[in-house]
Amino acid sequence: MSAHLNRRQLLAAGLVVGSAALGSPAQAAQPSYDVVVIGCGAAGMTAALRAAVRGLSVLVVEKAPTFGGSAARSGAGIWIPNNQVILAAGVPDTPAKAAAYLAAVVGGDVPTAKQRAFLDNGPPMISFVQAFSPLRFRYMDGYSDYYPELPGGIARGRSIEPDLFDGKLLGAELAHLNPPYLPTPDGLTVFSADYKWLNLALVNAKGTAVAAECVARYTAAVLAGKTPLTMGQALAGALRAGLAAAGVPVWLNTPLTDLQVDTTGRVTGVVVTRDGVATGITATRGVLVAAGGFEHNLAMRLAYQRQPIGVDWTVGARENTGDGIRAGLLAGAATDFLDDAWWGPAIPLPGEPYFCLAERTLPGSILVNSAGKRFVNEAAPYSDVVHVMYDFNGVTPDIPSWLIFDQNYRNRYLFRDVAPGLPFPDSWYSSGAVVKDLTLGGLAAKIGVPGPALAATVARFNGFAWTGRDTDFHRGDSAYDHYYTDPAVVPNSCLAPLWLPPFYACKIVPGDLGTKGGLRTDPRARVVRADGSVIPGLYAAGNSSAAVMGHSYAGAGSTIGPAMTFGYIAANELAGV
Repeated sequence: MSAHLNRRQLLAAGLVVGSAALGSPAQAAQPSYDVVVIGCGAAGMTAALRAAVRGLSVLVVEKAPTFGGSAARSGAGIWIPNNQVILAAGVPDTPAKAAAYLAAVVGGDVPTAKQRAFLDNGPPMISFVQAFSPLRFRYMDGYSDYYPELPGGIARGRSIEPDLFDGKLLGAELAHLNPPYLPTPDGLTVFSADYKWLNLALVNAKGTAVAAECVARYTAAVLAGKTPLTMGQALAGALRAGLAAAGVPVWLNTPLTDLQVDTTGRVTGVVVTRDGVATGITATRGVLVAAGGFEHNLAMRLAYQRQPIGVDWTVGARENTGDGIRAGLLAGAATDFLDDAWWGPAIPLPGEPYFCLAERTLPGSILVNSAGKRFVNEAAPYSDVVHVMYDFNGVTPDIPSWLIFDQNYRNRYLFRDVAPGLPFPDSWYSSGAVVKDLTLGGLAAKIGVPGPALAATVARFNGFAWTGRDTDFHRGDSAYDHYYTDPAVVPNSCLAPLWLPPFYACKIVPGDLGTKGGLRTDPRARVVRADGSVIPGLYAAGNSSAAVMGHSYAGAGSTIGPAMTFGYIAANELAGV
């Protein structure tokens, strides 16, 4: 379907849900702000804070009953080259290295000027939020860029994450913080960088030490009278505290209905639904759309993305149904990358899918397709794995795929939140998400793949494990492959044989952290039409906009880092209007 459709076509396709006529509600009666921000996630809150500090009056409206969006649910890695945190840690980054790396990752999908805008504004954005909010950061030392072998890549990594934030600073607003996707176990305060070691706590001395540190960190915070928050909870909570200190109002339970556009084509405000009433709000300088993607809009996913797809395979915030993107389309915006998402292999567990990171990388697990054969480097960047699943699904079906491992693997490593050696919940088996059998042949029969092929695949992989070299898919050749692995396994920490029954199979589908296609923007975060002309008064950031990463993924935090940066850019632009 064309990414640039007129209002009638969009309505007929079911991709919009009505529209607000110009002038209704009454213009004279509606409240007025310099800037209206749609969405209270990382992009929206960064933009609102920056605009307020620049002296503008700002209103943030949020569809959900909570603030934080998908960022609050996440691990909150943030990929920003040359920021003050990584430079202080001694990371040998330079602007030239970062530019070369991003260009190599993104290729020609995104204009160089837009890449440069991200790289130039990312470091001052990080400095800004630390200066004007309680948000502080930690370096995720060792979390490699996803393609460290490319020009400018850094195997030590460029990613940072929020430091501990005291939730009590939010007061009553803490109750409105969107809960995390995977709750931290009681009695622990865990950073994203800790998970690498917590997975190994039973078999690695550093893993044991990190687990003890997580307990001690929690205990110290509680004894100090704090409510310790980390990861996405800390990111969203600290930004929200910054907005409160800056006097920025946030209206929750207030979905966007439409943009107000004058006769010249300028966006002059919004129409939202508040307390069940259509309410117009004037934005004298402009509107920033930062309302997330469309991962929970099945009609849009069917129209724009490859199949099969499921809105129940995403871990993005459930309110992300593309409202901002659809409003932009009605205003004449062009779009890019609507076919893509921040993909990752996911296990469709009952209740909510599980986004698979370490589990498919740890030694002793493999991914197989419907023919019982491996088809990808299991330790590759998660987005790449799903791209391969889709690319070859029409040849030898890879959707669903199956993650295969043995009892030795289960005895050694954490799996999601199930401790090593402990049984998986019965609901995982009854839902069909997990299958177990005493033999590989029995397992193959239960998941519908050829038994001899699966046995041959495992035997071949076991040979790679003994030699330390995967000659089929090169698992372990990249420094990135070794992040979520077991240093005790030699000669290749990515590879271990599958030999101890029973054997397990977990169903793998194309999950995602959110969609990455949206309104086309220029380097100044202004929304543009298909002919390149700017829609005056309309800006976009985060997953409502087309990603600066194009169809790729530079490193951990390539979603949130650019989202915050282009929110910051938009606010600076609005302050200069």
